[in-house]
Formats: sequence, C-alpha cells, structure tokens
Amino acid sequence: MTVNGKIKAKSKSNQNGIVNFFKDLKAEAKRITWPSKKDIKKATIAVASFSFLYVVFVGFLDYGFNNLYKIIFK
Repeated sequence: MTVNGKIKAKSKSNQNGIVNFFKDLKAEAKRITWPSKKDIKKATIAVASFSFLYVVFVGFLDYGFNNLYKIIFK
C-alpha cells in the first residue's frame, strides 16, 4: 500500500468512528429517564434553601471575625 492508501484508510476509519460515536450517543440519550416536574421542584427548593442558609452562616462568620479582628488590632 502507498502512503496515500494508508492516509485514506485512516481517514475512512476515523469517519466511521465518529459516526459510531454519534449513533451510540443517540442510543444512550434515549435511555435517559428524566425526573418529573414535582421532583425537580423539590430538588430546586432544597438547593435554594441550603444555599440561602449557607450564605447566612458564612455572613455571620464574616461579621464575627471582622469584629474580632477590630477588637484585637484596635
């Protein structure tokens, strides 16, 4: 085989690999089970609540350490 023949063979093989990848991707996407709207709402509320509580907690720590810093280095 010539060099050109090898390049063509690799290119053809590479294209088949890409096509197979997207075929497999489509097949896997069909197997996905999406959560219901009710489950999404519950999860969203849980994440938002936890985030809010975390922000409040870090805010209190920041306020406390800021005051402690002012007292120490007065």
